[in-house]
Amino acid sequence: MYDYRTIFPRMPHQVTIGDVTIRDGFQSQEKRVSTEAEIFYLSELVFAGCKHIEVTNLGNPHLMPQFDDFEAVLTYARSDLFKDRCLRRGIIYDEICFTAVTIRESAVDQAVQLCGKGIGPDRLLMMTSTEEEHHYVNSGTTIKEYWKEAERSIKKCSDAGMVMCGTVSSIWGSPVGGPTNMRDAVEFTKHWLDIGAHDIEHSDHDGSGTAPEIFRYFSEVLDAFPDPKLHDAHFHETKRIGSASVLAALQAGINCFEESLGGIAGQPANFFEDRPVPGTGRYYHVSLGIVTLEDLLVQVDEMGIKHGFDIDHVLWLGQQMERTRGRRLRSDAIRNGRTLTEGDMSLVRPGLRERKRKLGEV
Repeated sequence: MYDYRTIFPRMPHQVTIGDVTIRDGFQSQEKRVSTEAEIFYLSELVFAGCKHIEVTNLGNPHLMPQFDDFEAVLTYARSDLFKDRCLRRGIIYDEICFTAVTIRESAVDQAVQLCGKGIGPDRLLMMTSTEEEHHYVNSGTTIKEYWKEAERSIKKCSDAGMVMCGTVSSIWGSPVGGPTNMRDAVEFTKHWLDIGAHDIEHSDHDGSGTAPEIFRYFSEVLDAFPDPKLHDAHFHETKRIGSASVLAALQAGINCFEESLGGIAGQPANFFEDRPVPGTGRYYHVSLGIVTLEDLLVQVDEMGIKHGFDIDHVLWLGQQMERTRGRRLRSDAIRNGRTLTEGDMSLVRPGLRERKRKLGEV
């Protein structure tokens, strides 16, 4: 009667978790993360079990100088050295999907050129918002303009042997234009699929969603488009309710999520190193983050949901990321670990057995 899967029959037994640390995480930082560090985290995340990883943003480096090393990162990802490192660990390299964000068509053209050099990504990502003011902040186009650009870009992407993810944002509200209608997001999902998108990222870019609304939205999406492989959930959080958002999506039947080490994520920084840069201008929020990879893995693991990661390795990586960034990040799991299943007898208070003996309880 109280079985969880009877109450929520769509709840998955296994999830796919993609990591966005190198792209979404590092783009929001005001200090450069070195190419060597990007390559380190790319490698170690894959070694920890990650098969879906965002590695760069191919937008104009003038806007986002953190990614002016995109060619070096992709060259490493496609190198025989990295392939050999994967092979020695029993990792099937061809199962890894490398994603690059390509908000505009010019970035898609860049990806096509990289494919010609043998170092292109597997998957690209373009982004729409259902609220047009928010969309214009991110892309500089109207929504109608963008749909035409996206359709052209998907064809270029497909012709070059890549797939396209279409993002739907401002589902639960817009920080620019205010309240939104979730039905619009369902229609945007349909449009992306109609023009050839491979999968859809359903994104809460500013933590607007609440658990009931998230459950209702994803239930409606899966009623309309039942294949869960089509859908990725991407939850930013500003109110520390991200784990509730994940749980609501799981209950609705979503089995693909995107997270980052330490929860670092957010809009491209508008200050970098020692100078202002365009970034996303006034829309940049330094406080934004995403659900942490470390905490999410502990959450789903303790729910009995398969995930394919080495959790201890990920918790170690979370500790290293705090050293990389030079500050405490959002993960609690890297400090508290997983729930103890066998207890810790070193914490015993002496005297219980003797007290029970005196009271005749033994």
